[in-house]
Amino acid sequence: MSILDNVYNYYEKLVLEELAKQMEGQEPDEDFLTDAVCVALNHLPARYFRHGVDMAFYLSSDEFLKMQEEVVSAVGKAVTYVKEGHRD
Repeated sequence: MSILDNVYNYYEKLVLEELAKQMEGQEPDEDFLTDAVCVALNHLPARYFRHGVDMAFYLSSDEFLKMQEEVVSAVGKAVTYVKEGHRD
């Protein structure tokens, strides 16, 4: 077991949730989804935590709203980018 098995990037969860919202009703393949996640995450800062409660404790509601806005934008741009045929 690696120490990294206990470290998570909070943006990964947010990106996956937002991608599911933006792709609702569509059935993209796994490669498309993976590429879109990678593109979106590459345009967001990393925000690491060890336990979910850590983020709840240290994150203000304003910070969370800002993160959500950044994620919505990054995912939207990533989906467009990948749909246009650009693949990572």
